[in-house]
Amino acid sequence: MYAPGTESLIKQAREIQEEELQKFYGRVLKQLQSSKDAGGELVDSLQRLHLIVSATKYARTLPPELSKKLQALLRSPSSPEQFHALSSAILRESLPLSAQSLSIEFNQDSRALSYLASVVLSQAGRKEDLLPLCQHLLRSLESRQPEIQPPKHTLPILSKMFTFSSLLLSEDQVNLVSRKLADWLRYASVHQGASISSGGFFTSPRTRQPALMTEVDGAVAGDFFTVLCVGQNYTDDQWMNMYTFSMVKSWLLTYNTEGSSNVDSDDRSEMDSSVMSMVSATSSSSRLLPPKERLREKAFEYCHRLIEQSDRKALKRADAELQKACMVEAVSVMDIICSEDASYVYRAFPCIKALHGRLSTDLAFARALLPVAQFYLNHSETAAVDSEAIFCQLFSRFPAELFNEPMLAFEFVHFCLHNVSVLQEKVAVYRRSFPNLLKFLAWNGPGLISEFMELLPSLLAPDTALELLHTLLDLPCLAATLDLQHRSACYQVQNWDVWDQQGAKMAVSLEAFRQPTYRGLFLYILRPEAGTGDTIDRLSMLHEALEGMVESPRVVHCAQIVPVLLHVYFNTVTQLADERLINQLLQVLVERSSLLYNIKSFSIEVQRVFSMHLQTLCKLHPPLIVDQYKELLEFASTTTNIYSKEDFYTHLVWVIGEYLSLSYNPCCTVELITSFFEGLEAVLFEITQVRQSASPPRYTPRLLTVLMTALAKLASRSQDLIPRASLFLSKIHSFAHSGPVEICFSEDDTEEIITCAQELNNLLKLPNVAQFVLTPAAQADGPRWHRDTNTALPHRMRAISSLLQNHSSFLPA
Repeated sequence: MYAPGTESLIKQAREIQEEELQKFYGRVLKQLQSSKDAGGELVDSLQRLHLIVSATKYARTLPPELSKKLQALLRSPSSPEQFHALSSAILRESLPLSAQSLSIEFNQDSRALSYLASVVLSQAGRKEDLLPLCQHLLRSLESRQPEIQPPKHTLPILSKMFTFSSLLLSEDQVNLVSRKLADWLRYASVHQGASISSGGFFTSPRTRQPALMTEVDGAVAGDFFTVLCVGQNYTDDQWMNMYTFSMVKSWLLTYNTEGSSNVDSDDRSEMDSSVMSMVSATSSSSRLLPPKERLREKAFEYCHRLIEQSDRKALKRADAELQKACMVEAVSVMDIICSEDASYVYRAFPCIKALHGRLSTDLAFARALLPVAQFYLNHSETAAVDSEAIFCQLFSRFPAELFNEPMLAFEFVHFCLHNVSVLQEKVAVYRRSFPNLLKFLAWNGPGLISEFMELLPSLLAPDTALELLHTLLDLPCLAATLDLQHRSACYQVQNWDVWDQQGAKMAVSLEAFRQPTYRGLFLYILRPEAGTGDTIDRLSMLHEALEGMVESPRVVHCAQIVPVLLHVYFNTVTQLADERLINQLLQVLVERSSLLYNIKSFSIEVQRVFSMHLQTLCKLHPPLIVDQYKELLEFASTTTNIYSKEDFYTHLVWVIGEYLSLSYNPCCTVELITSFFEGLEAVLFEITQVRQSASPPRYTPRLLTVLMTALAKLASRSQDLIPRASLFLSKIHSFAHSGPVEICFSEDDTEEIITCAQELNNLLKLPNVAQFVLTPAAQADGPRWHRDTNTALPHRMRAISSLLQNHSSFLPA
């Protein structure tokens, strides 16, 4: 949100009329033409013009003369930097200009060139638009005079350009840039730059010898210059060194090459110590290598030195943070180099192994260990190194102890996404670690939802599918427990005044978190990996202990995530589930529909997901109803389930009526059908009693029609039950016109209920017809039943309807 004054200015810029806008364009043009008066008034006008062109999502078209003047101002080396910045920003926000008009007459002023390049890059729509600027930059790199350094902004601009299109550079140009990058990386000066003297009476005419660069711990730099060398002033080649390191990773990724030094996989195992010494000897004469391979060699040496420098104790906190960033980048670059040329793997592993040993005990370096893990994942097989311990630590310790670090959470989850297929295949602990990985989601919430939607299918395995489902359903409990754990570590037990500010309920949950009675429950929720059991017996007890956290924003956001992930889960599990797992899943759906954390609307949303996927499970395995008849019969016969979970109950009744049939399961008996019929009959009788003291219905008309239909379907499969079903359906008319029902249901709903009862009653008067209509063959949903006029179900329904309407004498008395 903007401040009120800012909102007002933006609104004015968006609503400016065309006539007023053209007048303003003319005023700015006059100010640009009178260059002598350029000053504060012109700055104000350019700032307002920038606001106008950037305030809307639609680009504006500047008048041609104004556009030319802005381009001239942008190119002028004598213009103040503020004018360069404003004219560049205005041109970037306006409609695309002619790339050719932007790309002529480049000057050598690095500041003006960088602003002009930002306009060219933002306006370019194709590779050809960037070629003039690219050629200009490459000419500055081709200088044969070593003492003349190209402009500092050359490399950042060039990096942005080849990111736009890698085809901009020819092979010779790639070799040129690679050669320059290698020289800047390795041969930058180790002396500090000369300080700029302000002059004065006491200024000595004698120039001092520049001091040497120092390491981050204050020692004199003993080797070549890197970004971790510290000084008061930097020379141009040192700046180019730093720019080179910042872009070498993207350069290597863009212009990857299959060098002649790559080693075949069959030969890797034969590399012994004698070969390694030969490789080291070869690296000393790297000037004889082709440019791309020489760049790899120099980049590898540079990264190796950075890792060595990162072991020094920095005197300043900023330098310590820079060390961490350099470690991440150095290991990533070494990983790319080893992927291009496997001979580097054997030179890199001792360094990477030592780095891991140094960092693994300190959680402050957790983010730096992710690229180390990536290196092991990519190259441990080549070097025959066991990496199991590294991934055990990675997936067990980091999520458990650093779940509240948002940047680590983001990078960790993206590490998993980037390597998902390799992790599934080679890292056994990966799939067992989902209780830990979900801690990142529980704490960071919506920020990681899209990543976990993509990651969740890879965590699903038949042996842990049920536990993963329970864990997803308990995700809000996990968020509440992590919140309590974090707060408990921050506040002392006796510091009740802080907890009073948070609310008395939250303080009660904290007290429960500290009690030994609940310790086992919380330890299970916070378990680091799967395999200790699908769920716990005392979930309701855990929900009571966490009752004070139900209104916590983190818990509420987490509850909103669960239905989304459940859809992903069921869409995946149905592709790999066998008969046994589907039976177990149905048991979990019935059980957990009543055991959910009491968050507002959470139960309703989860039960809606259960309802949708219950039909899918039964369609995949129709004998499911007979296999789980005890649990389903108990659930369907309990009237209170209607009021607490109506949607799930309605769908369950529908699948009972649809799939409890001999055509789906030969084990379906008349006794079984009768048991379900009697259970549903009792429920219907209870909710449709007509008496003066009866309360208005607390269910929807849809539930009533589904129950009646299911009852009629079951009766059609056991004709002894038809009289009982017909008797009940005949009473629906009086129920629908009773006082409480007319108050609760609309006239259309009442008419729908009566019509449904009459249609079902008419069908049951013809038992054979009823069985055909209400219990079609299992293949009745195939296309042939709806397209073939001889066998189509609609064709038969029309014939039966005609008989019932025109020949009522056919009906039995």
